[in-house]
Amino acid sequence: MRLLSSFSLGALIGVLGGLIGLGGAEFRLPALVGFFKFKTIHAVMINLAVSLVTVCFSFLFRSAIIPYSEVWAQWPVIVNLLAGSLTGSYIGVHFATRLNEKNLNRLVMIFLILLGLTLLFHGILFAHATAIDVSPVLRMFLGALAGVIIGMFSSMLGVAGGELIIPTLLFLFAVDIKLAGSLSLAISIPTIIIGLSKYRSQEPFQIVRQEGKFIAVMAVGSILGSFAGSHLLQGLSGELIKTFLGLILLISAVKLFCRK
Repeated sequence: MRLLSSFSLGALIGVLGGLIGLGGAEFRLPALVGFFKFKTIHAVMINLAVSLVTVCFSFLFRSAIIPYSEVWAQWPVIVNLLAGSLTGSYIGVHFATRLNEKNLNRLVMIFLILLGLTLLFHGILFAHATAIDVSPVLRMFLGALAGVIIGMFSSMLGVAGGELIIPTLLFLFAVDIKLAGSLSLAISIPTIIIGLSKYRSQEPFQIVRQEGKFIAVMAVGSILGSFAGSHLLQGLSGELIKTFLGLILLISAVKLFCRK
């Protein structure tokens, strides 16, 4: 019954993520804490493991739309962001494993609220995605700095970080929106791997080994759900969906993590 719930919830969250072009990890974390009653630090690690599987398959699926040759042609951008995100991922794990449960919950709540607000005001924030005009050196510095924030965000929430990577690619590097989606996945995979490898040396990582079957089933559900979500409700307004899901995320964040 628990595995069936894992698959079903993974698929449902995958559909939600597919509808807005994300992996759904931002909705998975509240579900792991609220529905499955995992401790927050354990939920983050499980979310990161599921995210890795989901992102790898998404990268594979997107090759039919954006060839790998186009992705690798942007290797300077990938390297620039990875220089920061890998460091940020390492730092994020350091903080997540040293904060007490109460402070970690507060930090997770703040991250989720910021993400919920981003979804709510997505149309305003990204209506005119024009790259900022800066020197190459400053752009490289800002890219690395953004990468650090992305890496911390990823490892402390167990998410791929596409919510931050894609806007960075649009506004800082003037990357086409479709290509940005594939580049985001290419950057997310190493970032998640670094986060998981760092968590592996921590005692709480035992939960990933103990819940291997649970994680695998949820990952399969997430992959299928994401694929279905990306092809559903094409007649609905994307902004309407983002607003609705942003409200859900805000309510979930406050309800779950404020009371802990």
